[in-house]
Amino acid sequence: MAETVNNSLAVTSISEIKKIKDVTDGANQGNTVLFVDSDHRAYVIGTSNFQSRSVEKAENENVVKGPKEAFNEKVTTNISLIRKKIKNENLIVETTQVSVRSKNELYILYIKDLANDKLVKNIKERVSALEVDAIQNLSLLEQYIEERPASIFPSILYTERPDRAASFLEDGYIVLLMNNSPASLILPATFWAFIHNPEDHYLRFIYGNFIRILRVSALFITLFASAIYVSITNYHSEMVPTDLLLAISATREKVPFPSFFEILMMEIAFELIREAGLRVPSPIGPTIGIVGALILGQAAVQANIVSPIIVIVVALSGLCSFTISDISMNFAIRIIRFAFILSSGLFGIYGMASLFTMGLAYMVSIKSFGVPYLAPMSPKYPSSKDTIIRQLLKNEKIRPGYVKPKDHIKKQRN
Repeated sequence: MAETVNNSLAVTSISEIKKIKDVTDGANQGNTVLFVDSDHRAYVIGTSNFQSRSVEKAENENVVKGPKEAFNEKVTTNISLIRKKIKNENLIVETTQVSVRSKNELYILYIKDLANDKLVKNIKERVSALEVDAIQNLSLLEQYIEERPASIFPSILYTERPDRAASFLEDGYIVLLMNNSPASLILPATFWAFIHNPEDHYLRFIYGNFIRILRVSALFITLFASAIYVSITNYHSEMVPTDLLLAISATREKVPFPSFFEILMMEIAFELIREAGLRVPSPIGPTIGIVGALILGQAAVQANIVSPIIVIVVALSGLCSFTISDISMNFAIRIIRFAFILSSGLFGIYGMASLFTMGLAYMVSIKSFGVPYLAPMSPKYPSSKDTIIRQLLKNEKIRPGYVKPKDHIKKQRN
């Protein structure tokens, strides 16, 4: 009977089932369940055709030189995008349910002869331990499975690019996919992965490292620019050359507020303008951002509410924050910037140094599924040393030691 059914129906997939639970699961997934009289089995026929977007360009992780396609909300399409890049029988796709009522399915991808078995087991156990009615997408799942949900630093990498997910898979990482999510989660993740960009490796060695150095410099500028201005003007004016100090004093002569409140007001205004530009319809979003910032800054200076140099410092600080493409890390940097402004307003340079030291100590304590957050820099692990400066591609011969892959050496021929 089974052979008759298989030979009579021209469908993409058909499977035999014997349990009522499998019947309801198959029907809930949009498939057709066929019952045949006098047959103790049923047949799930793959007829589901959930609508989704076509494969489009990445919105948040744009590149100039490299693949343009991005994940969409249909998980079968996302798996095919990865399989198109990794044509290897060892690429494993496992499915598990992560919610009780909605029966949302999670797809766990890894390369069997690379991924560490303990890491895979750890992720499966953490996912199977969930008892939640519904987890509709990866953004919600991330908050359930991360080790420190209240941490300001993200510990799971969220990417919408299949080429980036494939490159992590080939290094021994684990990738999670779900329906309704136009992205993937990469486990584990280190701090360096959040400040890297997919284009870093597509560009030639010198160009890629130039962009990385620029990005890291922008990271420090957005963290410290406003805080350093507050600390120097309030506590450490002797550090500034006399001519520059006189110029700053001249611009602040008619301003009634201390520099701390000036900076705080303009930083909050900048964040409001950025948020408004994101939430309004896209055709007028950029216009609100540009026009709002220009009008607000110019009007505030003319009204003697803030000094011109404050506008320059805040604009530079805000502009540099856009160089971090990862959304979670971008939010972390923006919040930490306010913490540095507060510490500099209270204790000057000493407050900033203390906060920076405590932040480093906290980052060292973070782990992502057992992997130290600052690895391979601290602690040291054998790797290709792809942290701030990347190596020549032919010299990147070692997979990251902190994920403990089964095969540490990449095979390359010059």
